[in-house]
Amino acid sequence: KVMEPKYGIKILDRELACAPLDSPEGRDYFAAMKCGLNMSFANRQVILHRIREVFSQVFGRSAEELEMRMVYDVSHNTAKLERHVVDGKDKKLLVHRKGATRAFGPGHEEVAARYREIGQPVIIGGSMETGSYLLVGTASGAETFFSTAHGSGRTMSRTKARKQWHGKQLQRDLEARGIYVRSTSWAGLAEEAGPAYKDIDEVIAATEQAEISKPVARFTPIGNVKG
Repeated sequence: KVMEPKYGIKILDRELACAPLDSPEGRDYFAAMKCGLNMSFANRQVILHRIREVFSQVFGRSAEELEMRMVYDVSHNTAKLERHVVDGKDKKLLVHRKGATRAFGPGHEEVAARYREIGQPVIIGGSMETGSYLLVGTASGAETFFSTAHGSGRTMSRTKARKQWHGKQLQRDLEARGIYVRSTSWAGLAEEAGPAYKDIDEVIAATEQAEISKPVARFTPIGNVKG
């Protein structure tokens, strides 16, 4: 209702919203989003630090001795200013990645120096039952503005999952399979039941077939913490 009379932008879906980037609303939103991103990076650093502290206390060895190195930290569900080639012309674009994350290919200048030769590391999460994948971006990813999936994606809403599973029973089932799990609430845990997500292996196979990212390693869950 605000954007149409002010900027002539007609919104066809009530769940969508937009504003010109150079407008006061656009600048404020973009700045707020970047603040949120910075906070998330800082928050994950704190989490990593605490995990290292706990492992050091339990095993009596330093994080360095335990080789607890961070491989990569990447954000998703963001909009970032980047340069891309469109119709043979180099352009500066605001790339929106919803349900997606960056996956720059080998040699891209924005990839950290230690990974530039192989491409940007990509983390695609599955569920707390099935595990996750580490991948790298590819040169052909330029077709998707160097974007790939950031997770396997849900098969049902969180509300439906809460109705179908009970968190306490789910915890028992997982621990019987050797997967330790703790959550702040049973309802929150039920939302993350494995069947509530798509098959991670099929998702990875699709991204590899599309040549937008290449799998490097598959991670098997042994412990989960649900906030």
